[in-house]
Amino acid sequence: MVQARTIRLWSRIHTWTSLVCMLFLLMLCVTGLPLVFHDEIDDLLEDEIAAPAMPEATPRLSLDRMIAAAQARFPGQYVLLLNLKQAEPLVTVAVSPTAVPAPGNFHRLTLDARTAEMLGEETPHQDVMDIVLRIHKDMFAGLPGELFLGAMGLVFAASIISGVVVYWPFMRRLDFGTIRRRSSPRVKWLDTHNLLGIVTVTWTIVVGLTGMINTLATPLFDLWRAQLIPVLLAPHLDKPVAPIPSVQAAVELVCARFPDRLVTSVTMPTSARFGSPQHLVVWTKGATPFTARMLQPMLVDANDGKTIVAPEVPWYLKTLQVSRPLHFGDYGGLPLKIVWALLDVMTIIVLVSGIYLWAARRRSSARRKPLDAGQTAAAGV
Repeated sequence: MVQARTIRLWSRIHTWTSLVCMLFLLMLCVTGLPLVFHDEIDDLLEDEIAAPAMPEATPRLSLDRMIAAAQARFPGQYVLLLNLKQAEPLVTVAVSPTAVPAPGNFHRLTLDARTAEMLGEETPHQDVMDIVLRIHKDMFAGLPGELFLGAMGLVFAASIISGVVVYWPFMRRLDFGTIRRRSSPRVKWLDTHNLLGIVTVTWTIVVGLTGMINTLATPLFDLWRAQLIPVLLAPHLDKPVAPIPSVQAAVELVCARFPDRLVTSVTMPTSARFGSPQHLVVWTKGATPFTARMLQPMLVDANDGKTIVAPEVPWYLKTLQVSRPLHFGDYGGLPLKIVWALLDVMTIIVLVSGIYLWAARRRSSARRKPLDAGQTAAAGV
């Protein structure tokens, strides 16, 4: 009797938590499916700037030559940052007519790292995948939308746990994978719902939790920046912007002192909020597939070019950086992405079948009420 009441309680929890988050989870699964293949779709649809074919042994020029080439193309403009591509010999240099760039008022020049020849200019635009990502991330509602979807992730976790508790006793009576084909359509869908739910339960928990962690990205980075950066840069904030030193020397110094890190980009000395007036901010990542997701800034003093400040990234930001690629299956290349996509499709079937089962149950209850009322009236006569 107690067990029956417990199952009924968990059944109500499963029903209502599922109904609360169902439509939002369905939206996340549908938009998440193309995002799993984000890179492949971008390569297919976009005409990316590629480096011309040259012998593999062709050396790269210094980053100072890249800066000089960009300034020759746009004389008198300010160099903001450089992005270094590891897979191709390309360097992207961002320049702006003002020291503090206005949104959209800057140029991103892609240069051949071996010849300093300009290969093209990236124009800021929003493609289809950017729109899909924005819907998946915050539904165009900004931080409130992110936090709301994070709350839906918690509700989804409660739905998964309660679903396992409710249906585990029934699944033990059947062989794994059994679908009662001679039963009604509702029973067949119930068996399919339970089977796919159990198959995908671990994946849904992992993706749900990592998605929930990702919704905290903005407040967590703001918290870290508010706690550390003002203290770190306080002695330098009132000083003028330092002249551009040798960027190549700064990058070589970082690589020498931190040989297990790869340089991804360099932010020039600036008075804007994203940099320091007295430092080159050299952004690095790990050299292994796992640590490659962990970014860390290195602040190189622009005056002496030798002093490096490496602020420790807190554990919660490391967790965030690790969980973000896991959410989309980016760790194992295309094979893992295919597995992620198949599990995503299964989850969509679970969600749609859950809506169908709830609607079918309500229709069945509505049909029984007049029949029960008729039987009661007949018994009274």
